[in-house]
Amino acid sequence: MNRPSQKIDAQLIASGMVLLPQTGCAGLSVRKLVDHAGVNLGMFHYHFKNKDNFLRVLLQHMYEEMFAALTLRAKASQGGARSLDGALRVLAGFASRHRHLLLMLLSEAMRGEALPVAFLRENLPRHIAVLAQLLRQGQAEGDIIDAPAVQLLPFVLGAIAGPLFAGGALERLPAAPPELAALARQALLSDQAIGLRIDLAMRAILSATKEPAPP
Repeated sequence: MNRPSQKIDAQLIASGMVLLPQTGCAGLSVRKLVDHAGVNLGMFHYHFKNKDNFLRVLLQHMYEEMFAALTLRAKASQGGARSLDGALRVLAGFASRHRHLLLMLLSEAMRGEALPVAFLRENLPRHIAVLAQLLRQGQAEGDIIDAPAVQLLPFVLGAIAGPLFAGGALERLPAAPPELAALARQALLSDQAIGLRIDLAMRAILSATKEPAPP
């Protein structure tokens, strides 16, 4: 049986995941958070001490779940190209599920907010390194074209993440007509659209003699 403290931690984290995409790190109110979670303010301070520590725990918890799935895909004995395909699907699923929160973090980081900057600085290199390793493995196996990773990775990631973030921004744009938001969800954010973009990106970097790696 879980201890009550563990249940309170989970309640606060779950509420933070709901509120943070709307408020951002700077705008999150601890009072609103505890009200949403149905938790006493004193218990928040007991478990997390302060808002910044809570945000660090929440963001790292979210990231580590994705990174565990990513590294599991990377360690599968499927060859570099096929493992890269699978890893991209993990990363795309994460970006899709959390697109509004990630957009908020990027916006705050560009404004120089310390906590989002630190989170991105510490974690972006981790999954980029995994993808780069799989890319180099695929090149060594002759499945991926011989081109610099600093060119191939931005191309592949841009083809996947760019439309996701554009669609997420359109969803939240107050002036956007409902029809445009619906089109964005279908053409940019649906599982089918994401899968197609990954297929196209992988096809573009595979050697001419190789077939695209299946999901």
